[in-house]
Parts: sequence; C-alpha cells; structure tokens
Amino acid sequence: MSGWLAVVGLGPGAGTLVTPEVTETLAQATDVLGYVPYVARVTPRPGLTLHPSDNREELRRARHALDLAAAGGRVVVVSSGDPGVFAMASALFEALETRPDLQGLDIRILPGITAMLAAAAAAGAPLGHDFCCINLSDNLKPWPLIERRLRLAAEADLAMAFYNPRSAARPQGFARALDLLRQVCGPDRLMTFARAVSTPDQRIASVTLAEARPEMADMRTVVLVGNSQTRRVGRWVYTPRFAS
Repeated sequence: MSGWLAVVGLGPGAGTLVTPEVTETLAQATDVLGYVPYVARVTPRPGLTLHPSDNREELRRARHALDLAAAGGRVVVVSSGDPGVFAMASALFEALETRPDLQGLDIRILPGITAMLAAAAAAGAPLGHDFCCINLSDNLKPWPLIERRLRLAAEADLAMAFYNPRSAARPQGFARALDLLRQVCGPDRLMTFARAVSTPDQRIASVTLAEARPEMADMRTVVLVGNSQTRRVGRWVYTPRFAS
C-alpha cells in the first residue's frame, strides 16, 4: 500500500503550539479528517481535501481515513491537544481491529501539547507531582464509574486534571464532582479553571474548593485540582515535587 495515515495533535489552540512535525505532515497530506472546528484550523490549499464531521462520529471517521489511506491517500486525522488523550488515536486502532487487511498500513501517531499541560503551565505547576487525568463526560462510561475514580484519586492524594467537566446537556455531573471532592479533600484544596487556554479568550482562575462553583466550567475548560501540598506563591499555583 502506497498511502499512509497520520493521527496528529493540533495542540490546545495557539498555532505556535503546533509541533513542526505536525505542520510538515499536514503540508504533505491529500486528505484531512476531523471534528468540524479542528479541521477548520487547517489552511485549505490545492490538492488537499478537507473532511469535517460531527464530534460523535469517531469510528466512522477512523474507518473513512483507513479506506482513503488504503486507496493511496496521504491522510491526516486531526485532534486537538494530543491525539492519544481522549482523542482519535484510540478510535483509529479500534477501527483497525476490524480490518486485519489494513494492519500493515503505514500509520503514525504524532503527539501534541495537551490542554491539560498548557493549562498547568499557564497556572504555574499544579501537576508538579503525581497526578491523574479524568474525563468527566458520561457519554462513553457510566457516572458511577466516574465517581468511583474521582473518589479513589482524591483518597490517594493525587493532583487531578478534568476534561469535559460540564456541558449544557449534563450540568449536574460537575456539581456532584465538586460535592464529592469537598467531602474527601476539604474546602481549602486549590483548583484552577483554565478556559480556552492558549487562545485570545484564555481565562485562568485559581480558587479553593469552597469557592468553586459549577458554572465556572464548561466544555472549553480544563479543571486542575491540586493535592494536599499544592500551594500559592504570588499569582502562581504549584505542587511541590515531594510528598509528606
């Protein structure tokens, strides 16, 4: 097969945070597939076909990309952040499992800067020690599982990063998450709300759990929760490199 397929991360938003490797790969592509706003970040040019699709069409998108590459295309599937963090790399391999005839295809996964890491950098270093990352959306897993993971992470005194904290369709989940965290962590635990990080609309707010409100988060927000040692220094929030 002469075609290839790359799944790439476009970073959190700023063009300067797209890696040179991803930029070069996009310049070679014949086809770019992805969620509508991510494909809109790719500059059209002659010889390039853009294939935007809805956010909940990941498997269909992955199958389409495999077919295009098998036919000889130079295909790029775009994700925001990093393609392996709640994004398209996993969906691609899920689709590939059903296509043993294509498992010899030239496939590349190109990393990107995640919104979680960009948010942490904007706030200081709240993920400076052991941490975990949890997607609060219950579209692909049940809420009781999310709640169990939240509780165990909090009891283990891990710093945490939350993706997809609160949508218009399910505003109650994040409120429940905050209640659980207050029970386990207490009211003084530091949290950072990072909205539209690295874009002109960026907004960073660091508050305590007692001050946190559900409406402070939406789907463009990454929420970072410190561990018991996380503290402020000037306008920054950081987690020390040691545990006590």
